[in-house]
Amino acid sequence: MSAQSILGQWHTHLADERRRSPHTVRAYHKAAERLVSGHSLASWRDVAAIDAGKLRRHLAQRRASGLSNASAARELSALKAFIAYARSEEGLDEASAPRLRGPRIKKGLPRPVTPDDAVNLADVVESSAAEDWIGKRDRAVLLLLYGAGLRIAEALSLQGSDVPLGERLEVTGKGGKERIVPLLPIIRATVADYVEACPWPIKQDGPLFLGARGALLSQGMVQKATARARRVLGLPATATPHALRHSFATHLLGAGADLRSLQELLGHASLGSTQIYTKVDAATLLDTYRDAHPRERD
Repeated sequence: MSAQSILGQWHTHLADERRRSPHTVRAYHKAAERLVSGHSLASWRDVAAIDAGKLRRHLAQRRASGLSNASAARELSALKAFIAYARSEEGLDEASAPRLRGPRIKKGLPRPVTPDDAVNLADVVESSAAEDWIGKRDRAVLLLLYGAGLRIAEALSLQGSDVPLGERLEVTGKGGKERIVPLLPIIRATVADYVEACPWPIKQDGPLFLGARGALLSQGMVQKATARARRVLGLPATATPHALRHSFATHLLGAGADLRSLQELLGHASLGSTQIYTKVDAATLLDTYRDAHPRERD
């Protein structure tokens, strides 16, 4: 066994067996790669032997290089999972893997965009694209984020077999969690427009959203298109594709949706993840009060 075979097996475990998102697979793989190369680990036995002291020193070195609290917490989570997996491969008790507490992270509030800004973003992304079909594609992706609350990875994981879209869509989210989301007529029509305009064949067993050369569309291309559009509109840097999903949740909550329904629509494993939107809504209400109250304008 070698370091490369260890990392290859870890990647396969995360992607195929655990069905983690591509972003999580990359992050967990890189964290494991740094640990393996930094300590010359060449077998699962070597990885399983990492104790709390060695792991703490490794993380201290990473923090010294400028790692933030949030990044350090993610790295610790990745490495604990990696070591636990190594211990299971060696027939050892996973629960006896090093137990370290990560840095405390202050949970930030998502910053939603307004409904008008969400629509304007999609409009500008479409009108400013290099080719007509690319504009229709990017508009369709953004409307799935804002109109159906999909994560960008979920939207880009849709297959040709998913079209034509119906009134409901089955989505597989983080951790393989499945949920059903309703689709507005405008979303279905926008996706249909893209499919009709796409110059590349959309195969039943292939990706629905294709890049300029006919391969799977990358998240980076959608993010770049959104960044160009928000500069045109003068929107802040927080107006990202991910912010559209936050906006979907915040606007639904403001319109009277209950937390349990919102939890199901977003695909959150726990209600605690959804409750943050009550704080967002309160923050929006406070901003509105400050803008509208006569004493605040004096």
